[in-house]
Amino acid sequence: MELKDYDMHSKSLDPSMQAEKGEVLDHKAAQRNDDELGLIDPYDEQFPDDEEGEVETQQLTVRAVLVGCILGGVIAASNVYLGLKTGWSFGASFFGSILGYAILKPLSKALPKHLGGGHFGPKENVCCQSAATAAGSLGLLFASGFPAAYQLGIMKKSPKEDFARLITFTACCAYYGMFFAIPLRKIYILRQKLVFPSPTATAHTIRSLHVGAGAELEAKKKTKALTLSFAIAVVWRTISYYAPGILWDWHWGWTLYRLGWTNMIYAENLGFILEFTPAFLAAGALSGINASYSFFGGTVLAWGIIAPALVTTGKAFGKASEKKYPEFVNYMSMSLEDPINKPSPRYWLLWYGLPVICILLMLFGAFAELGANYKTLWDMISGVPALLTRRGRNSKVAQQDRIWDPAPAHESVPLWMWTGGLALSIIFTCVVLALQYGVPVGVSILGILFAFILSIVGAEATGRTDITPITKIGNTCQVIVGSAIRNSHYPIPRQQLISLSGAMVAQGAAEQSSSMLGDLKTAHLMRASPRVQFYAQLIGSLVAIFMSAGMYVLFSTAYPCINDLDAQDSCSFSLPDVGSYRAIAQAVTSPTLPVPPSSGYTAIGLGIFAILLVIVKHSFVPPSHHGYVPNPVAMGLAFVLNISTYSFAMLFGSTLAWLWLRRNPGSYGIYCYAIAAGMIAGEGIGGIVGAILEIAKVSGKYYGTSAGCPGVPGGDYCG
Repeated sequence: MELKDYDMHSKSLDPSMQAEKGEVLDHKAAQRNDDELGLIDPYDEQFPDDEEGEVETQQLTVRAVLVGCILGGVIAASNVYLGLKTGWSFGASFFGSILGYAILKPLSKALPKHLGGGHFGPKENVCCQSAATAAGSLGLLFASGFPAAYQLGIMKKSPKEDFARLITFTACCAYYGMFFAIPLRKIYILRQKLVFPSPTATAHTIRSLHVGAGAELEAKKKTKALTLSFAIAVVWRTISYYAPGILWDWHWGWTLYRLGWTNMIYAENLGFILEFTPAFLAAGALSGINASYSFFGGTVLAWGIIAPALVTTGKAFGKASEKKYPEFVNYMSMSLEDPINKPSPRYWLLWYGLPVICILLMLFGAFAELGANYKTLWDMISGVPALLTRRGRNSKVAQQDRIWDPAPAHESVPLWMWTGGLALSIIFTCVVLALQYGVPVGVSILGILFAFILSIVGAEATGRTDITPITKIGNTCQVIVGSAIRNSHYPIPRQQLISLSGAMVAQGAAEQSSSMLGDLKTAHLMRASPRVQFYAQLIGSLVAIFMSAGMYVLFSTAYPCINDLDAQDSCSFSLPDVGSYRAIAQAVTSPTLPVPPSSGYTAIGLGIFAILLVIVKHSFVPPSHHGYVPNPVAMGLAFVLNISTYSFAMLFGSTLAWLWLRRNPGSYGIYCYAIAAGMIAGEGIGGIVGAILEIAKVSGKYYGTSAGCPGVPGGDYCG
């Protein structure tokens, strides 16, 4: 769309165009000029205040933070389970905003003020969901780097023995990214106005709960839908442990093979299984057609075309699983006995899921955006010495180069707060890594520097696509740190631990900075206080530190195969991120790169194709047709995951959601996000119930049936 430029002394009066140039400072003056010209101000994307609603005098309350932390803790526990299963994690924004409303709204009416009663409005609801978002984070640390370290034998025998070290390391990752997300708000939210799809949808959800004649009725409908879907998902996941081959996974290839269709065994061997997973049906509904279909397309390409071709041409190999059924072959081994000459298809395909090329592409794009906004960035950097010399108000940047900030000064996060917090977190990280993980301070600073750089990539990707490439960011930093110490005198195990530590610092920083920016976007749209979201995230992250580490200990106790490399072939957890972290840790410390040449060349070729695809998309395809261009990040994920169940589920879920939206957009708007949030959280909690049953030795492994599972009749339980 072309904007008409009203030129007066070479300066636009259109606030949206001024924002692009960095000229907007006095927004009220710009609005007055717009009024004189009869223009609508397109820069102001914030929702209008509810004139009929009660004024909120308190946005940060004990009740909002407490309830948000409890709800976020549920999601944190769920994310550890889902991360170990699939390498995915989910935010707590929808869950926290809707259930937060369902809990606090009735209490605000029923209780006296001194016991937590009083008006509960939309801005306090934003605070509740911010606490939930922070409390639900950091789970992927325990579904990637830490299990990889245990599989390599470079930690103690079990997470129980390392619990204190797990806590301190998680604390390092919890705050660093959060602090440096604050200055990025001006660039990504106020100037570029990136969409941040989920935070924007959360803002719309919160507003619909509080504003309008039918808001209370709609809120009840959403709450009922979320609660019901959550309960069904918990019960379904728990019951399915006792008959996994019937209620959870359908091994249709194995069944047809046993019925005489002998060629169908290849479907089972290559992981083409149907799974009734509520979380990934919901993930498909939330992610949409493009991401879900790209994910499924990657599955077909990796496991339906490339993997069979590798086996046929002798580039990859499998191992017979059953003597009675020699056609039943395991192609998923991650053994490194001879990875160059005799890799499994899973190991061979792993390297396209990791290529640094994809990260470099996003890196160039993100820094191009930062370069275009150098004036704002310089204003923030130059403000630090000005603050230290008590001249914080005197900026060297011209007034017309600043970005107008709608948040009043008392609601903004002051410079001293985020810079001081950033400095303290850097010092704390260096001390913990040096004393507990043997990481030299210089290497820690290198890792922290690249954590910052790569987190900008994560923020850019999240704001534009709603996908934060957390694992790819961690893998990239792992390669950088590992390469920096490759020729050092440190023994191999210590080098591997140092590279994994650098990866996890970058991963945690990227996750927290993207989470913080998402909450700031929701707060911006709702005209809520950025400082309140900052405080809520600080408190919520404390919950995430202990909940995520605790859940990892729980699952490791219930399922020892998570940390045992020799038990990977029969483990009920796919551990896709663990495999990539472990492979890179071994690659950067190996005298020769343990990558089959054909795999490396193919990964480079596909990486170049991904770059060209993105260039064509942004250069030649109209924005209205971008949804038809495959997403290379989603396709790459299929190369890392060794099973098709999740892409099938997302394909089905996104298709159902698309049909629902077309047939009945009204009910879709009310129920879709609520049902999806309940299904995701419910499956995770059901997984926790399963882990507790496993520890108590009353799970399906002991009292369930193996009917429908592949193998000899009455053979291995497949739950």
